Amino acid sequence: MAIFKGAGVAIVTPFHEDGSINYEKFEELVEEQIAGGTDAIIVCGTTGEASTLTHEEHLDLIRFCAEKVKGRIPVIAGTGSNCTDTAVYLSTEAEKYGVDGLLVVTPYYNKATQNGLFLHYKKIADSVKLPIIMYNVPSRTGCNIMPQTAVRLCREVSNVVGIKEASGNISQVVKLMSLADGRIDLYSGNDDQVVPLMSLGGIGVISVVSNVAPRQMHDMCRKFFDGDVAGSAKEQLRLIELSDALFCEVNPIPVKTAMNLMGKNVGPLHMPLSQMEPKNVEILKTAMKNYGIL
Repeated sequence: MAIFKGAGVAIVTPFHEDGSINYEKFEELVEEQIAGGTDAIIVCGTTGEASTLTHEEHLDLIRFCAEKVKGRIPVIAGTGSNCTDTAVYLSTEAEKYGVDGLLVVTPYYNKATQNGLFLHYKKIADSVKLPIIMYNVPSRTGCNIMPQTAVRLCREVSNVVGIKEASGNISQVVKLMSLADGRIDLYSGNDDQVVPLMSLGGIGVISVVSNVAPRQMHDMCRKFFDGDVAGSAKEQLRLIELSDALFCEVNPIPVKTAMNLMGKNVGPLHMPLSQMEPKNVEILKTAMKNYGIL
């Protein structure tokens, strides 16, 4: 059974001006997402700036999220690392907090071989009982899970159940799903490719856009599952300007900028991420107005 189906939000981590986590604001964001129909919350992912959190902050935020959601929708914790032992540590600790699954990014920088990737994910999966979604985002990690490796993991490791595919390579996804034969839960990792991936057997998206438009992303997925493929595709096309604007600089710079423009006051970014360029802020504002969220 899938951890979730539909639109899960890759939720931002709000900070105070001194860079500490704003837990009060994070709780507000969680409640807004649940009220907006979001199907799952993915905490401490790329959008949540997990790579710049200390291990203590990382795990405390996962614990806090699980406690506040209280089982109303699934919580999936980002616990990946380029060090396998660190990923095992984060995963085993997160499991203690009652999360529903783990999102584990490929080991960045090391550029592991396909066999190394298999061993990496197997060791993490063997350390926990939770279901694991692999996260394939080569543009950020320099590492690509090939379809054969992903399918091998899902066949041979019982709790590796899915993949967040953000390679942008539709041909690779087609190959993946043809080999998987229904054995893998596919989630789009790109907001501009949700409907195309669902047409190949995907069951949803782990979304950046959901931070600013949770209901719209949920409804786009729901329409597809209800058989209104044309309506879902229409929403996907309507979304493209906003999606492009939210990725005109590296994520999560634009989405946190957008949330601050909306008055959500999620605070600054952790360095080395920096403020959005003024010309791109104007592009973002236009897209948000055209989409009806500003």
